[in-house]
Amino acid sequence: MTPRSVGALAAIAVLVADQASKLWLLNGLKMVDHERIVITPFFDIYLVWNTGISYSLFTQTTEAGRWTLLAITAAATLLLGIWLWRVASRRVALGLGAIIGGALGNGFDRLARGAVVDFCDFHVLGWSFYVFNLADTAITLGVVILAVDGLLADRRARKQEPA
Repeated sequence: MTPRSVGALAAIAVLVADQASKLWLLNGLKMVDHERIVITPFFDIYLVWNTGISYSLFTQTTEAGRWTLLAITAAATLLLGIWLWRVASRRVALGLGAIIGGALGNGFDRLARGAVVDFCDFHVLGWSFYVFNLADTAITLGVVILAVDGLLADRRARKQEPA
């Protein structure tokens, strides 16, 4: 399987899983904004609508702001897609596919629903991590994969340098 195919399949898998989880919450469980379902002592399903980007940065409350975030998402996804098209490494392709699939999932939310559906809430000792979704998780894992690949490539390059 070509690296390009690995990345495309990863993007499709992330997009489908992300949207399926959100549809299950909204239509299956029929959750409403700020509704909480306690799962474990450290994890809840807590539905919130994110009108910003990662970690609710740059919250947008206007249509112009929403479309601006959509344009930024589309441009970033296009650039990552070009990178994926040219990549020779399956590991890099997997990371890029995860990021692209996550960006498409959150972008679809913003386009179709006006905001991104976030619902995973990990907490411990009264401190709560940011509420996030599967797309956010995939984006984070994709970045980690790219960082690890970069570190490994740097290590391989140093081993090949003449002493």
